[in-house]
Amino acid sequence: MTDLLARATALDAADPLAAFRERFVPAPVVSYLDGNSLGRPLEATARLMDDFIRGQWGDRLIQGWTDGWLEWPLTLGDRLGAVALGAAAGQTVVADSTTVLLYKLARAAVDARPGRRKVVLDTDNFPTDRYVLEGIAAERGLSLHWIETDPATGVHPGQVAAAVDEDTALVLFSHVAYRSGWLADVPEINRIAHEAGALTLWDLCHSAGSVPVELDAWGVDLAVGCSYKYLNGGPGAPAFGYLRQALQAELRQPIQGWMGHRAAFEMGPGYEAAPGIRALLSGTPPILAMVPMHANLDMLAEAGIEAVRAKSLLLTDYVLDLADAWLVPLGVEVVSPRDPARRGGHVTLRRAGFEELLAPLWASGVIPDYRRPDGLRIGPAPLSTSFTEVHQGLAILRDLAEKQR
Repeated sequence: MTDLLARATALDAADPLAAFRERFVPAPVVSYLDGNSLGRPLEATARLMDDFIRGQWGDRLIQGWTDGWLEWPLTLGDRLGAVALGAAAGQTVVADSTTVLLYKLARAAVDARPGRRKVVLDTDNFPTDRYVLEGIAAERGLSLHWIETDPATGVHPGQVAAAVDEDTALVLFSHVAYRSGWLADVPEINRIAHEAGALTLWDLCHSAGSVPVELDAWGVDLAVGCSYKYLNGGPGAPAFGYLRQALQAELRQPIQGWMGHRAAFEMGPGYEAAPGIRALLSGTPPILAMVPMHANLDMLAEAGIEAVRAKSLLLTDYVLDLADAWLVPLGVEVVSPRDPARRGGHVTLRRAGFEELLAPLWASGVIPDYRRPDGLRIGPAPLSTSFTEVHQGLAILRDLAEKQR
């Protein structure tokens, strides 16, 4: 135990990102291990929210729309694309929820491949992804081809190659599997799908702000993700959608609202889509909910996504070492990839009865995430989590697991 604690102390002392921890609002917990579900708020976010309410909103009132609010979905989208997504300007918008944007993009994609009746997805993807595609299949008379994925890993290129054919309109997967943390081979899966003439849609909810993403370089067609996990946007923060430049004149999203019109304030008859990425918008942008993104993207740009990824791998390596030393002997199974090239930003541990430990863990100041069946997700956020904090949290988990056993 002493060696493991000494290692945490040494890693914290050598951490080039350590100073960023002081930028977060202090939390009355011992160990927050759920950054992959809800990120912590920044002190700068609290100041920005106050300034926005008292200044831009309080002083300018409706004039704020012409001061720049109307462009926030695009300007913040471009900034997010540059800082975290590897996306050139004019391809990303901030709007809606993940579910709504997923529906828009998936519906647009299948409609852009008329005559193709097949959509390929996997059985262990996040429920929203599966439910939305089930609904679209029913609407458009499509068939769903389910790839059976191991919850301890994720989808492999070979499985995709065996599933797609000339009848496939769309394939949908998560870059980082929500349950196991499996990191998919996006470029290779894209290549396979494109050779069959299908479009690709990637869920980046567990990637953005944690794992480097190169949407343009990887040849991604469409992508969607949230901003309340590693991007620290807060509960219910808006989502983002990406649509590759070359497809923007071809794809048409189905929720035709005034903000996606070519001339929103003409209020004229009939819908005419705006050119470019603005056509992905529908209703009034959630401006107040976008305020935190300004602070969060500033911080991520300063830290650099490569440095964030480097620390994330060190953190999850350390989680694995603690799990092997303390928890595996107690019957706990590691169900996340041990290969860092295939591991996202969290580690999932599984043992029957883990759900019963949630209340005592929370009462002890340790906040992990739970996913059925019997999975505890350990999601340290690189910019807000120390190695010592991980040690403290897993030590308490070990003690409770020993008592439970």
